[in-house]
Amino acid sequence: MSVPFIAALQQSAIAPVGPQAGRIAFLFWSFLILLTCVFLLTIGFTLWALSRHHRGIEQEPLERTHRPSAATDARMTRAIGAATVVTVLILFGLLIASVVTGEQLAGLRYASNAMAVEITGNQWWWEIRYLSDNTRRILRTANELHIPVGRPVMIRGTSHDVIHSFWAPNLHGKRDLIPSRITTEWIEADQPGQYRGQCAEFCGLQHAHMALWVIAEPQEKFDAWFEAQLQPAAPPEDAHLQAGEQAFLSSSCVLCHTIRGTDAAGQVAPDLTHLASRLTIAAGTLPNNKGNLGGWIADPQTIKPGNHMATVALKSEDVQPLLDYLESLH
Repeated sequence: MSVPFIAALQQSAIAPVGPQAGRIAFLFWSFLILLTCVFLLTIGFTLWALSRHHRGIEQEPLERTHRPSAATDARMTRAIGAATVVTVLILFGLLIASVVTGEQLAGLRYASNAMAVEITGNQWWWEIRYLSDNTRRILRTANELHIPVGRPVMIRGTSHDVIHSFWAPNLHGKRDLIPSRITTEWIEADQPGQYRGQCAEFCGLQHAHMALWVIAEPQEKFDAWFEAQLQPAAPPEDAHLQAGEQAFLSSSCVLCHTIRGTDAAGQVAPDLTHLASRLTIAAGTLPNNKGNLGGWIADPQTIKPGNHMATVALKSEDVQPLLDYLESLH
């Protein structure tokens, strides 16, 4: 199996890894197989009719008047009637299959060990909050949703600006995120893996660069990740990283971003407390590495034109310490 094919399966509705996506995929394949058969039969009958030899006037005495005989008329009536009945039955069958699938999806509601996550769409990134009755265990992160395998997750969706649509096709169908409203859906992963999600509702200039990753992992690994994410950023241990932290705190970055454990407490942009642990930056636009991070900070408008991140004027001597500091935020 080629690498591009494997990558394609990370964002594919026909490679389901959960019960919701499995039902949707079954409905898709049912429609495809049935309608393909209908198409082939239609083309086959058409070619058969076109290939028939002319029967001759002596076999159809009313040919000159363009009127079929009574026998031919009866056959045509029966054929058209039968085709109409079959067509109606097929359409009703497809309708029933769609309704049944919708009812099955609506019936996938869990209460015992479910986990609740709030996803908020922004132009053009995803804010993710893990909800809890204990306020100390509410976790805010961005552009990366971690879920435990085999555990149902309720997604509460909303938007801060325009209508977005949360779509992780390996796990479920599309769900609109509407300003001032809460929409809900349930997802569950049957197996570990990294699955790409996407905004599926046109939301502005950078709609195509509004992606996220859903990372399904065993419960133990998820618990370890969650506990690590709850911790504040570790204080820098040497003078070089301390200089990077100071460069961040003395810049305008603190007006938008949060790094827990520091004075940076902005709420309008992604939380950077554990930035280095994420797979990508700029909502899936670039792999998360030092070079891409430096380019993103230096000129975000070239990489993602129209995004709301301001270009920060940094002293040349502050750039490397800042990048090393941000890379230390695991």
